[in-house]
Amino acid sequence: MKKLLCLLLPCFAMGVFAQTPCESGTAAGFECDGYDLISQIPLSVMNSVKANDSWGWTDPQDGKEYAIICLNEATAFVDISDPINPIYLGQLPGNSPDHMTWRDAKTYMNHVYIVSEDSNHGMQVFDLTRLRNVTNPPEIFTEDNIYTGFGSSHNIAINVDTGYAYVIGSTTFGGGAHFVDLSDPVNPASAGGYAADGYTHDAQIVIYNGPDTDYTGQEIMFASNETEVAIVDVTDKANPTTISTIAYSNVSYTHQGWLTEDQRYFLLGDETDELNFGNNSRTIIFDFADLDNPVEHMEHFWPTGATDHNGYVKGDKFYLANNAAGLRVLDISDIANQNVVLDGFFDSYPTNNTAGFNGSWNVYPYFESGHIVISDRAEGMLLVKASVILSNEDFDANKLRIYPNPTNGELNIALEDTNVESVQISDVMGRIVFSKDYENVQELAIDISAITNGIYFATINNAISKKIIKN
Repeated sequence: MKKLLCLLLPCFAMGVFAQTPCESGTAAGFECDGYDLISQIPLSVMNSVKANDSWGWTDPQDGKEYAIICLNEATAFVDISDPINPIYLGQLPGNSPDHMTWRDAKTYMNHVYIVSEDSNHGMQVFDLTRLRNVTNPPEIFTEDNIYTGFGSSHNIAINVDTGYAYVIGSTTFGGGAHFVDLSDPVNPASAGGYAADGYTHDAQIVIYNGPDTDYTGQEIMFASNETEVAIVDVTDKANPTTISTIAYSNVSYTHQGWLTEDQRYFLLGDETDELNFGNNSRTIIFDFADLDNPVEHMEHFWPTGATDHNGYVKGDKFYLANNAAGLRVLDISDIANQNVVLDGFFDSYPTNNTAGFNGSWNVYPYFESGHIVISDRAEGMLLVKASVILSNEDFDANKLRIYPNPTNGELNIALEDTNVESVQISDVMGRIVFSKDYENVQELAIDISAITNGIYFATINNAISKKIIKN
């Protein structure tokens, strides 16, 4: 069976907080379940009054991971390749004298594209490979280009499979999708737009490979349009067409949604139903097996009354920025049978879990390392990671003792009914700091006095891993 084994050590330096466990339901004052706080960069470090959206970029040259944190004043860049010691590299100020409101960012071909509801902001283009050469952080960056085909905009979505951006909620096309060709990444070009379904608040655009074979290979936009979801074929930018629309009960504000990876189900959040109707956080799940005739599959109500915001699917998990309730994670592996269950959470807003616009704005769960970015309005950037450690199903974890934990200079390991064959200790980056094979030993003591303080994983017999701390 899978074992949940969590023990971590908090470390603090330079206003950046790191390595705090989810232990007994809390981590550094944040309520949690199954997710550890790896590090945090507060707003004060980024010289900001409020954070909002976020995204991520992985450098294809060396695999380094970077968090992109949108602020009221600017867009910040954080090197999280060493997640315990993130480096705030600096920020790109907004392209408007206002600098007062939120912005949204997405990436394509090593560039980030940033929009804002600040007046006359346009779309900033920034070459992310410039982050490789930051020698004296934090820096104040300048954009590489500005696309001026619109002024203010609420949001941006990008289909990385086609190289088109979809600017939404802008001053063009009635707030519907404004198409931008990114085939030359630093020089975006206008490609038309679509206004037939009214204002679009958020969207996901994919090359369709779902169950409805009528649309296989077409570029389909799934748009959250205030009062309904619109499914639009945008393959031909000169002639986009609505396939269908679908509403649902107790509509308040159709905010944002995301497809399951098989493109069968769409998980939607209504942003203000908690405020207007008094229900707990609600995710409406649609069945899109037939794009011409979408149907509602089920509703899921979360444990708190917090307002839901942006949510994303990765594998069989749905990661939700749940405002005052922080990050909430749903296991959707049995979604076809209308069975979804809470998988864990990290509450980035300790004050309360009530409806309103506090706490987590966005989460980014797509890093290969498994680290998840939370951008919280008041807490800045938090980096968390699932605290589940896997064990071999044939190995009885209850017959392993590792003590003391926390430890200082000596770590004791004892097994019942079998011998210790190998011990490997690695840090949170996977770097091995100790490795040794043994014969006919059931109990041993390992000198770890030379290992620096921090979080480590002790793997015994290549069968079970347990978190340990050195302090």
